[in-house]
Amino acid sequence: MTIDTDIEEVLVTEREHWKEGPPHPLFRRMRRECPVHWTSKITDYPQSPGFWSVTSWDDIHAVSRDWRTYSSARNGITAASGVFPLELIQAMFIGMDPPKHDRIKQLFQAGFTPKRVAAEEPAIRAIVKRTFDRLEGRETCDLVADVAQPIASRVIGSFMGIPEEDDADWANLMTSTLGASDPDLNPEGGDGVVKRGLPEIFGRCRRMIAARREQPTDDLTSILVHADLDGQKLEEDEIVMGFFLLVSAGIDSTKATYCSGMKALMENPEQRRLLLEDPSLIPGAVEESLRMFPAFAHFGRTATCDAVLGGRQIRENDRVVMWYVSSNRDETRFEDPDRFDVRRNPEHQAFGAGGRHFCLGAALARLELNILFEATLKRFPDMEMAGPPAVVESPWINQLKTLPVRLKSSPRST
Repeated sequence: MTIDTDIEEVLVTEREHWKEGPPHPLFRRMRRECPVHWTSKITDYPQSPGFWSVTSWDDIHAVSRDWRTYSSARNGITAASGVFPLELIQAMFIGMDPPKHDRIKQLFQAGFTPKRVAAEEPAIRAIVKRTFDRLEGRETCDLVADVAQPIASRVIGSFMGIPEEDDADWANLMTSTLGASDPDLNPEGGDGVVKRGLPEIFGRCRRMIAARREQPTDDLTSILVHADLDGQKLEEDEIVMGFFLLVSAGIDSTKATYCSGMKALMENPEQRRLLLEDPSLIPGAVEESLRMFPAFAHFGRTATCDAVLGGRQIRENDRVVMWYVSSNRDETRFEDPDRFDVRRNPEHQAFGAGGRHFCLGAALARLELNILFEATLKRFPDMEMAGPPAVVESPWINQLKTLPVRLKSSPRST
C-alpha cells in the first residue's frame, strides 16, 4: 500500500498485507484516518460479506462490552465466514451470547479456579525444566518447535488429561486448523480443516469424554463431563467444542506470545539486560509481550440492530471486527506504542477488551508465560537469533512458525 492509496479502498485481509505479520503501518493509518473502516470483500473467501474494521482502543472496548448490539452468536467470530461451520462456533461459549454464554462459561470456570491454577505451578516448572534439559549439548534450536510447542502442549495437555504421547498430534492438529490460511501449516486450507482436521479432533475428544464418563479422573475433561450447575450439565457438543477451544488456545496462544516476546528481547538487548538484572520485572515483560503480540489478531461480532460507531453507520447483520493487533498499539493509549518496554506494565486487550468474553484461561496463561520467561533467561541468558524467523500468514492468529536461535546456556543454570 503506497502513501497515496485511498484508505477507503483498502481490503484489510488481503494476503499481501499479512505476509510478514500484522500490517502495523496500515493499522496506524486507519486509526488516524478511518478508525472504523469498511472492507468490501475477502478475496480468499468470496462467500463472505464485507466487514467493518474497528481499530482504536476505545471503540473496541465499546463493542466488546455491548453484547446486545454486537453479537458473538449470530454469524461467527472471525472476519471471514465459512472457515469453520457456524453451528460448531455456536457450540463454543466464545460463540455464544448471554444468557447461554454465562451458563456455559460458569460450568467451565470450575476448572479454572485460582486454587486450581496456582496448584499447577510445580508441574509447569517441571515441564519447562524437562524440555530445556533435552536441549543440553545443542548449540541451536527452533524456539517454536523445540521449546514453545512441546511446553505449551504438555501444560494444557496435563490440565485436560491428554496423554503425553499424544501432545505432538494435538499440537499439529490445532496449529493446522487455526492456521488454515498459511500454505505451510495447511496446504489444503479450509477444505482440509473441514474434511480432515475437525473430524479427527472431534473423534479424539469424544473418546476422551466417553472414557471420563466411564471412569472419572481429576483432569479438566472429567470436571467438564461431570460439571453441574443447579442441576444443569453440559451437553456433549458443548464439551467437545469447549475442549477444542481450551486446547487450541492453550497451545497456540502461549506459544505465540512467548516466542514473539523472546524475539523482542533478543532484538532489544537493553530490555533483556533489565530483566537479567531485576527478575521482578518479568511480569511486566509478560504483559508487554501480550500487548505488542496478541495471539489472536482479531475477533468478530455481528450487529443485531442499526448502530453508529466511530461516526460510521452500522447496519443490522453487518460484521464488526475488533483488531487487537491495532488497539494494543493505539497512540492515544500508549506512548511510543511500537517500542518494546518491559517497564511499561500495560493494561492491554490481548485477553479481550472487557465484557463477557474475557479469556477464561488468562490466569493460567500468565502463570505459564512468567515461568517460561524466567526459566529461559536463567538457562539461556545470551540466547540470540540464528536466522530469520518466519511468521504465520494469517489475519487471525498472530504468531511465528519458526524462530531459529543460538542457545548459549549459562553454566550457572540448573
